[in-house]
Amino acid sequence: MEATMTVERIVEPAFTLSSGPVDAYPAVLRALSRTVLYDFDPVFQHFYEAVTDKAKVALRTAAPPVILHGEPVLGLEAAAASLIARDDVVLNLASGVYGKGFGFWAKRYCAELVEIEVPYDDAIDPAAVEAAFRERPDIRVVSVCHHDTPSGTLNPIDEIGRIVAAHGAYLIVDAVSSFGGMDVHPEACQADIFVTGPNKCLGCPPGLTLLAVSGRAWDKMKANPDAPRASILSILDWENAWRRDQPFPFTPSISEVNALDAALDLYLEEGPEAVWRRHALTSKACRDGIRAMGMTIWPAREAIASPTTTAVRVPDGIDADALLATARDGFGVSFSSGRGETKGKLIRIGHMGRTAQPLYAVVGLAALGGALRRLGANVDAGAGMEAALAVISNQ
Repeated sequence: MEATMTVERIVEPAFTLSSGPVDAYPAVLRALSRTVLYDFDPVFQHFYEAVTDKAKVALRTAAPPVILHGEPVLGLEAAAASLIARDDVVLNLASGVYGKGFGFWAKRYCAELVEIEVPYDDAIDPAAVEAAFRERPDIRVVSVCHHDTPSGTLNPIDEIGRIVAAHGAYLIVDAVSSFGGMDVHPEACQADIFVTGPNKCLGCPPGLTLLAVSGRAWDKMKANPDAPRASILSILDWENAWRRDQPFPFTPSISEVNALDAALDLYLEEGPEAVWRRHALTSKACRDGIRAMGMTIWPAREAIASPTTTAVRVPDGIDADALLATARDGFGVSFSSGRGETKGKLIRIGHMGRTAQPLYAVVGLAALGGALRRLGANVDAGAGMEAALAVISNQ
């Protein structure tokens, strides 16, 4: 008798409204199917330099950015390992799970870790950063997450950057889920290492990191004997890899570079300001709809709510996992859960790249409202969609 095996059939969601990975643009998906060239082929070497030039334009930097060949967690850990020296005092600004998490990396490499931590529905006060420098003028490196995605909150990065620069310290910025969806750039916030990637607001699959590195940061890393070299964590190895006449330290991710090229074309051709406007419009429609339904957004204040993720408090008596499963299985929409400290307390609706279109806010509200009603919550889904449509109509 032949053995039989039953395989559970799981249907793909009709809409992925997560806060990452995100639904990639069709042009990006087509670019992934381009020919995979040999990395030493002159065609690819010229192409890689051209893509780096486009990334420089998008990031608004004077120098070419570094492309690391792994999703942005690689860039974040590499920044800690490369810029932080064993005698450095590091100030880590923790307003959420990801900001707090960077401190664990920083602690591996520094002499002392100092931390400012606020509730995970709030943002860092620049005055607290100034006070930290008064108390500890020996702070050498500051790290901050601009958009702490598990909370949907923003930190005032430009103000923080000005304070850090005034004290001569170095600034590491996690802008993974904010760059491309709002007006944030390395030189404007005076970042020394600015970490982002194409897998959020630029609408690519995960696979690459983009790093903007200041001249003084290059100098500090080169002077740091502990900075990784000949390592997957090395930033230094890739300093000149953008040049067509330089060999790559190891094989680059050819297909992901093809996708990045397409994503940068979309971003620059639409125009950054236009891209930011539709992210902002989509998120406002979503937030207004959430409130009209009788629910509460997670950020303590509207001013710190991100335009790329709407974090929604889970109503009392509702299980967050059940809510996510019901929205997905019953209504075909996939949302993100919280992470770490916020898991079980909120769900997240992503507005990034392709899904940063106002109609997706209406879709998300319909699925969320329907799922909540199915689970017995008293919400007005119709009022939520009407409020979102009012925002869209008045754009």
